[in-house]
Amino acid sequence: MDFKTPLARARGLGSAKSGVEHWWAQRWTALALVPLTVWFVISVIAHIGADHTAAVAWIGNPVTAVLLTLLIAAVFHHGQLGLQVVIEDYVHDERWKLVSLFAVKGAAIVLAVAGILAVLRIATGGVTPGVGA
Repeated sequence: MDFKTPLARARGLGSAKSGVEHWWAQRWTALALVPLTVWFVISVIAHIGADHTAAVAWIGNPVTAVLLTLLIAAVFHHGQLGLQVVIEDYVHDERWKLVSLFAVKGAAIVLAVAGILAVLRIATGGVTPGVGA
């Protein structure tokens, strides 16, 4: 038998104990995106006017492939985290909230995997320079 008051039972529990992890995940992905985005923008500007063969060779570079994979993963994870907060704050119907959260998380996973697989396909020689996809 529990003789604690409801306040005593609830004290120290906080919310669902996931808010801090979510907050930190957003900050870490944002921090990772700063240098990755700067690198990506500079690299794309450096390749303006390059043909398909040069683009495939650039993506096929192991360092480039790793950085692109990290960029794709960070972008989709960060975006999903941000949209989750918006949905949780502004969608009040529980059914729509769950459907929306599931759709956003699913879309982020599918798109991130598709992007990463595309980079890996090029990096491992699955695309021949000058031939196309």
